[in-house]
Formats: sequence, C-alpha cells, structure tokens
Amino acid sequence: MGAQKKGGARVSDDSEEQSRQRLQAILLADSFTTKFRPVTLERPKVLLPLVNVPMIDYTLAWLESAGIEEVFVFCCAHSTQIIDYLETSEWRTHPNLVVRTIESHKSISAGDALRYIYEQQTETSQIQGDFVLVSGDTVSNMPLADLIQEHRERKKKDEKAIMTMVIKKSKPSLITHQSRLGTDQLFIAVDPLTKQLLHYEEDKVEHARGSVCLDKSLMESNPSVLLYNDMQDCYIDICSPEVLSLFEDNFDYQHLRRHFVKGVLVDDIMGYKIFTHEIGSSYAARVDNFRSYDTVSKDIIQRWTYPYVPDINFGGNRPVKLGREGIYRACDVVQSRSADVGASTVVGYGTKIGNGDRILNSVIGSGCIIGSNVVIEGSYIWNNVTIEDGCEIRNAIVCDGVRIRAGAVLEPGVVLSFKVVVGRDFVVPAYSKVSLLQQPMKEDSDEELEYADSSSGAADRLSGLSLEMESKGSELGPDGAGYIWEVCEGAHDEEWKHSVAPIPEDKLAEITQAMDDYDDMEDESVVPTSGELKSDADSINTDVNDPGDDYGYFEKEVEGTFLRAVEEGIKVELGVLEINSLRLSYNMESADCAGAIFYSMMKLAVDTPHSSGSELYKNAASIIAKWKGLLGFYVKQTDEQIEVIMKFEEMCQETAKELGPLFAQILHVLYEKDVVQEDAIMRWAEEKAGADEADKVYLQQCETFIQWLKEASEEEDEDDDEEDD
Repeated sequence: MGAQKKGGARVSDDSEEQSRQRLQAILLADSFTTKFRPVTLERPKVLLPLVNVPMIDYTLAWLESAGIEEVFVFCCAHSTQIIDYLETSEWRTHPNLVVRTIESHKSISAGDALRYIYEQQTETSQIQGDFVLVSGDTVSNMPLADLIQEHRERKKKDEKAIMTMVIKKSKPSLITHQSRLGTDQLFIAVDPLTKQLLHYEEDKVEHARGSVCLDKSLMESNPSVLLYNDMQDCYIDICSPEVLSLFEDNFDYQHLRRHFVKGVLVDDIMGYKIFTHEIGSSYAARVDNFRSYDTVSKDIIQRWTYPYVPDINFGGNRPVKLGREGIYRACDVVQSRSADVGASTVVGYGTKIGNGDRILNSVIGSGCIIGSNVVIEGSYIWNNVTIEDGCEIRNAIVCDGVRIRAGAVLEPGVVLSFKVVVGRDFVVPAYSKVSLLQQPMKEDSDEELEYADSSSGAADRLSGLSLEMESKGSELGPDGAGYIWEVCEGAHDEEWKHSVAPIPEDKLAEITQAMDDYDDMEDESVVPTSGELKSDADSINTDVNDPGDDYGYFEKEVEGTFLRAVEEGIKVELGVLEINSLRLSYNMESADCAGAIFYSMMKLAVDTPHSSGSELYKNAASIIAKWKGLLGFYVKQTDEQIEVIMKFEEMCQETAKELGPLFAQILHVLYEKDVVQEDAIMRWAEEKAGADEADKVYLQQCETFIQWLKEASEEEDEDDDEEDD
C-alpha cells in the first residue's frame, strides 16, 4: 500500500453512507504458528494444496460469493510466493473482487499484522467501515450479508459492540477433549438474550479435576448465562473499525483470542463488547493443524462445503469428474484395469496408476506416477510424486516432487516435505516429519510465531541438495535423501493428537484407563455440558441443568459419535471406546447404548438418499452389515436385544415412520446378522401378545417370520430327540 498514512480507520454512522461503502475483508495469509513444519519452511501455508486447490482460493472464492468486494491480503512469511501467486491467478483481474496485498517482514503475530494494516492506511486504500477478519486457511460456504447487517444494526443500538464472532456446534471427544478439527475443547459463556460473549477459554480446561473456574462477577452482573463446551470457534469475525485502533493502542495484544478477546472481556474501562453468531447448516472451519487438514479434506470430498468441491470450477482450479462412490477423477488419468480406486478418492490431472494398485480415501495430485502393487490409504499425495512398485502408504502427507523407492513403507502420521527421497525398502517410522532441510536448532515454543526466515530461496536449492544427499546416503536409507526431524521435548502428545492418522488404539485405551482410575478415586462432577446458569438475589447458583441423566441427550451424543465413525472410517474397537466413555459419563447401561446405537444406524439409513422402500431397506441392511460389530458389543444379553427391538418399534411409530412397513424385513436382517437371537424375538412377541390391538401392529407384521422361527425351533427339537434315541 502507499506510504501516506491515516490516523485511523474512517468510521461513519450514516446509514446511507454505510450502504455505499464497499464490503471489505482482511485476510491474514500467515498463521503465525509452526504447526505445519517442516512443510511451511519452504512454502506458505495458504498455498498448500487442500484437495488439490491452494487453501487461499477456498477463502477468496467464499468471500467473493458472499458479496465481499475488496480484500486486503496480509503477507509475512514467504510473502513473495503469495504475491506472485495472486498476481498470476484469476484474482488479479476478477470483476467482482479487488484483491490488495500488504507486505511486512517484521510482523510476528496477528496483532502485529493488524497494527501494521492500521498504520499503512491511505486515502485511496483503507478500511472504510465494518470488515470481515479471516485467515487464509478458512473454508466456508456461509452467507455473510445478513450477519454483517446484524452487526451493523447492533452497533447502531450499542456503540460499544465492536465484534461479532462466528461459532458452530462441534461436540468434542469425551476421551481426548478435542474437537474433530484437532483443537482443544472450547469453553464459552454467552448472554442467552443478547448473545454477548461473557467468557472465552480455549486453553486446556482442567478435565482431570472436572471443573471450570468462572469469575463470580459474571453471575452477579448477568441474571442468566449460557455455558457451552460444545462450540467451535470458526475464526470468522465481523469487526468494527475500532478493532484496528484497539490493536494500535495495546501492543500486548498479539494473539486474536488469547490476548485481544480476553482483554476486551476483562476491560471495564472502555466497555467494548463482543457478540456471537451461531451458524447451523452452513460450513465453516479453519485448517489449523494436520488433523484439521485431514478433517476438512474429507468434508470437501463429501461435499459439505458445496459449491467449493472438486467437480466445480472456483478460484481458477481445474474441476474433475465426480463418479460413483464419491470418486473424483480427472479426464486424462491413466489407470490400469487391475487397479482398485476406492470410495472418497480424488485423482488429479496427468496421474498414472499402475497394475494391482489399491487406493482408498485418499487425494492424489497432478502428474503423479504410481507403480504396481502400491497401497495408498487415507493419504494425501501432492503433485509430481513418484511412487515405485510395492510401496505402502497409510495416513500420510507426501509433498511435491517426493520419490518413494520400491518396497518402502510410510507408517501412519508421516509427513514428507518437498523432494524428499525414501530409500528402497525403507520403513519411515510413524509420525516422522522428514525434510531436505535440517531441523532448526531452536524450536520456537510460542504458538504465535511463524518461521519467517531468510530462506525464501530454500526451495530453489532443494534439487541440488537432494542429489548431494542421495549420493552420500541419508537417514532414509543408502539411496534416500532427507532428514528425519526429532520430536521436541514435551511434544510427543501433539504428534498423534494433530496428525492425519487416526488416534492410536493404545493411546485411546491409555486415556480411557486414566479416566476410569480417576472415577475410582473421585466422585466429583465432570465439566458441565452446555446449559444455563441462573443467579438469584441471595446466592450464585452454579448448578447446570445437567442433561446427563436425560436419555435423549445421551442418544444425541451417541449419534454424533456414530456419524463421526462413519465419516472418518473409524474402527469398531475405537467406536466402542468412545461410546464406553459416554456410558460412563451419563451412567447408562449396555441396553441404553444398544438402543442409542441402533437408533443412530436407522436414522442414517433414513437420511441416506433413497427413492423407494426397497432402497431404504438396502440402506438399512448395508449399515447393519457394516456396523453389526459395534452394535453387537452391547447386545450380548437377551434383555439388551429386546431393547433394540423396542427402540425400533418406537422409531417406526414416532421419528421414522417410513421404516414401519419394513419392520419385519429389517428384524429378519438383525436375526440373520446375529444381532438379535431367537429368544429375544420370541420374548418380545410374548410380551406384545397381551398388549392392546393398536400396539400389535408390528407384531402382526412379523407373524410369518415368528411362525417360521417356531417351526424351525420345533424341527431342531425333533432332530435332537431322534439323536438321543
């Protein structure tokens, strides 16, 4: 931007002038973290491919479609790469969106970035009014016009309302206390009437003690407070111009949430306020770490981010064709007939797939050459990667130009940075991070600091470095090239928590055991689930209306866990661990778990697209066949099996009536798959025999099936008698 400075952002209270102002956004193209090392030592995070499209294109495409007319892109680390990319992309000449870049090499935090933007404003290039503040790693399809108008209307009534934060329901795991994006559990308090934010805590809550500390004054000054521990901060903010000036006035504001938001909440002098806006069906998420990279990629493939999906052109990307089972394939892919490309897979342009390959739940970039008998599962292979015969790659990230020699194995969680060479038959240990660049001697522990070094030309030196290392041998075998980075002290937990690999079974078991041990020692309440606190004139009532005893709430928790298992391909054993933790938290029996799981299975069958009863039956039968192991863990006793049948009856009568005509058929499937046994069906039938006629609808539907069971049982008894004789 120009050198002429303004003292501050121009603020206008005139509604007519506001309507003429451009809708503007500030996009931070630097995350100021080291979570994507070693990859971000060579390329800025916003240019990393997310399902074969640079992250920043998702953010810009969404802002443009949401009506934003001008975006200020702040660049720090690898700023030249970002500016060059934008200059050569379609955003340079886009008719509806003006993209301006702001470059600074001295900013080491988001706070520094916003201070610099404030200082560099000119008459012709400035923030004119309310603006959207986002990061360049944001993927969303939410509308913004109504939210901006809501913020403006609130500001008219209360001039202290300077920010509106976007939040979304996202139940964290009761075992790891992480969201599905790999972020720590968020705890917030909100005024239920005004939606004003009263408390924000994204640091790790003291789960071991089962408590959260709130300031007593919070309840004294607010008659009612909503507490949430099942919200995700989308890091999408609608800001008034005062936000920039507050950063200018407070140099200790570095982190947007940890410093700025908390600072505003405790500042009684200025009296500024932050409000929340909860979105429902719209999608919004940040790619904060490798786990969220994996989660958001899967969401894109499963089309939750529509229209920002692989088969639709946006941001200048080359769309690929969507086929059956969610397989996206470019038109010029060369694939051997014996290769098996499975569901939820994307294959980019110019890629060749060899004989006997098996690729599942993965993203393959452009220009890749994959040899024969290669296994790729749950992985992200970027552009121009060569994978020789017989390699196995599971839950890994492989960057541009990597070569994996024959027989090599990448264990789960591996990240191979640019142009690394893995030697023949070499096994790269789980969670290893490998780069041609040596690991920096000092790992900055401050989460806000991004490695913005002077190695902007590092990528240009990699080819020569790769050849030199390969000739001398490396840590990746005699014919490999690359350094395996050491895990920093105290960071071992972060490796598996923030990896693209599923959380290891031994870690889940270890955490679950620790929870059980704690339950044996202490009998205290757990961190409260979302609920409302109310105060009275005499005392502070800190009792939450805990829905833990409410089976309906427990059922929703189980449904969320089951759907995550389906979406992320979680093994049955891990699903059992998750549901067991819910059972312990809500003091439920196995029969309760069985009923809730079966409800979730049938609800998924109903929600899966179908155009006829026969298709609905196929949906249900397929889900039962796939997840019978999970349900079977909780139906080992006859009473538990009867609970499943009764839950099915209840669904057919109330919440899923279209399953009613299929009751007998689906019950037969449960019997064939050994989920419910003959004794359970016969006992259920006996109990129903004495019921009112209105309650015998499904018993009558099953008469033929029950009669068949009786006859089969009698024949078995006769055969047994003959054998005894």
